[in-house]
Amino acid sequence: MAAKPPAGDPVQDAPEVTPPPHAAVGLPAVGHSLRIAQQQMGVRRTALTLLRVNQKDGFDCPGCAWPEPDKRHKAEFCENGAKAVAEEATLRRVTPEFFAAHPVADLATRSGYWLGQQGRLTHPMYLPEGATSYEPVSWDRAFGIIAEELGALASPDEAVFYTSGRTSNEAAFLYQLFAREFGTNNLPDCSNMCHESSGSALTETLGVGKGSVLLDDLHRSDLIIVAGQNPGTNHPRMLAALEKAKANGAKIISINPLPEAGLERFKNPQTPRGLTRGVALTDLFLQIRLGGDQALFRLLNRLILETDGAVDEEFVREHTHGFEEFSAAARAADWDETLRATGLDRADIDRALDMVLASRRTIVCWAMGLTQHKHSVPTIQEVVNFLLLRGNVGRPGAGVCPVRGHSNVQGDRTMGIFERPAPAFLDALEREFGFAPPRAHGFDVVRAIRALRDGQAKVFFAMGGNFVAASPDTEVTEDAMRTARLTVHVSTKLNRSHVVTGARALILPTLGRTERDLQAGGPQFVTVEDSMGMVHASRGRLEPASPQLLSEPAIVARLARRVLGPGSRTPWEDFEKDYASIRDRIAAVIPGFEDFNTRVSNPSGFALPHAPRDTRTFPTATGKANFTAAPVEYPAAPEGRLLLQTLRSHDQYNTTIYGLDDRYRGIKNGRRVVLVHPEDARGLGLDDGSYADLISEWTDGSERRATGFRVVHYPTARGCAASYYPETNVLVPLDATADTSNTPASKSVVIRLERSDPA
Repeated sequence: MAAKPPAGDPVQDAPEVTPPPHAAVGLPAVGHSLRIAQQQMGVRRTALTLLRVNQKDGFDCPGCAWPEPDKRHKAEFCENGAKAVAEEATLRRVTPEFFAAHPVADLATRSGYWLGQQGRLTHPMYLPEGATSYEPVSWDRAFGIIAEELGALASPDEAVFYTSGRTSNEAAFLYQLFAREFGTNNLPDCSNMCHESSGSALTETLGVGKGSVLLDDLHRSDLIIVAGQNPGTNHPRMLAALEKAKANGAKIISINPLPEAGLERFKNPQTPRGLTRGVALTDLFLQIRLGGDQALFRLLNRLILETDGAVDEEFVREHTHGFEEFSAAARAADWDETLRATGLDRADIDRALDMVLASRRTIVCWAMGLTQHKHSVPTIQEVVNFLLLRGNVGRPGAGVCPVRGHSNVQGDRTMGIFERPAPAFLDALEREFGFAPPRAHGFDVVRAIRALRDGQAKVFFAMGGNFVAASPDTEVTEDAMRTARLTVHVSTKLNRSHVVTGARALILPTLGRTERDLQAGGPQFVTVEDSMGMVHASRGRLEPASPQLLSEPAIVARLARRVLGPGSRTPWEDFEKDYASIRDRIAAVIPGFEDFNTRVSNPSGFALPHAPRDTRTFPTATGKANFTAAPVEYPAAPEGRLLLQTLRSHDQYNTTIYGLDDRYRGIKNGRRVVLVHPEDARGLGLDDGSYADLISEWTDGSERRATGFRVVHYPTARGCAASYYPETNVLVPLDATADTSNTPASKSVVIRLERSDPA
């Protein structure tokens, strides 16, 4: 029997704190997964649903983008995957009666946790201008409202079409096609806020903005460096790959400001050893200061250059460009500056060098800890330099491994969800569909917020996600959204973005991954691309949460027909009937998808081509892999200030809050906590258990405040603090972004702490 949703928001005034554990997963993860799943789905539905997650004939987990092995376990999911599935397959429902009982003003006072716990949306809902509550609306009327507002714009560029990383390949391709036929490249997506820095750095240096490794490469590697990433919470199934790599003899270096339980010891619940001692994963933990990674890799590169025989001279000569300029910059790396930037000991760096030199096959994995700083792009370019020096690109067991967060965020970008599309992609669209796509670049996330704020954008349409909660500078973002004429959200569940609206607002409920998709052409499936460029099918089997739900491809196809009218030559109705017809057009437009429908019928899917990995060829401007020589940067905090990173708790996925605990950091029943090194806290006069307001300080003199955080003395790197988002997104200035990628710099926010009373 599923449990009812909470009637009121839980009190979080006094979170309980215990010492953090030193191992992850094991039986506690199994128990927690099953408990959450049963609360949402009941016992029978839990068993039927979880056994289909990530199976070859099942559905792709709506959580992270970590790939599946070819040989799969019966339970091919992690704790957070089980939570994601449970929240989507829940038996709880948000009906029109719920909205009648809860005006928008009431919903706006609720936490994201409470909103998400209410269940699945069942009907299209409309908030008319001046109204206080959402009311049910027909699909036909909803599409009419959107067409009316889009038709009233002075320019198509006054519309913004946002995409979440959950959207399937088929829906994403149709969505970008509609936006471009409408006349705009305003296609921001969640990648703008996470791995945009990776794409920018890798495209310039290697020619492909994706990782260069497959899952088997991790199993064959000699050395895996995990930098700025917490797989135990964010990509738990990655721990099994690291466990297998260790069994094959690999060494692991973890580089992070916080010790993370998952990287210390992994208790695999599917093995006898995992139920007892587990496996120690990290061989060397480098507890680096926030933003010190570029300096560390620059010094390692200097030390490699100074070691006889360490450089793969043949690879550098045959396959790279810019070595001399890079070499000069690397040889100038300074020990004292590096120790200051990183907070590391010289002995630890020497030990890391020994492990690097002993490895023939090295992989570097990273996530938001590297991508969300002002200097993120040159940091990742320095990682590429590090790998190029020893020929660790295009070699089995070696390469770059940016670990993506959302389940199809990489696939959406491949499908053309990008505000700065390549001319070749637009040329292919024009040849295939017979219209001239716009060529001017559109808005990314940060520029879209500015455009809404400044009145340059008037309609905001979101294909999934929780834009308001995910974006930086919360007050600025919310004020910007309220200036829109119309805000539209295609969603499965209620979230904060539904209560921060334009003059008019629509919520369009859609099918989830777990649900059966039956169209006029028969049962349909969709496809996704994982973090390593593998494309495979996803088939839901559950009865939809409501007969009123439409699939994402159907929503886009019907909207396009209504907005574009009979003048469009695109067969939108055919696309809705049969998704195979969408895949045929994808195959005609996007390289690597030739014969798409036949190849995706393989239960294991197929790998997209990756020239650096497959043939050691590099489609860059120089035709080779490019060394770079950017100046070393690292953030610094004035006296009495700390550097803050925003991060997830273990009971959340992106902006979805599953619960109020973070058991791998010893936090229970609360989210408004700030983790501070005991010495730093004592220097600021803050005892463990005291309360403080967090105030960010920006270069223009402006300040932003987040109130009432419980101070937790925690073994962070000195001078660094950590706290959960979205609660601390309010502290991240809209203009604090990474150079080149424009990604919000959420991992190096200068803050001061002011003592306050408990809320």
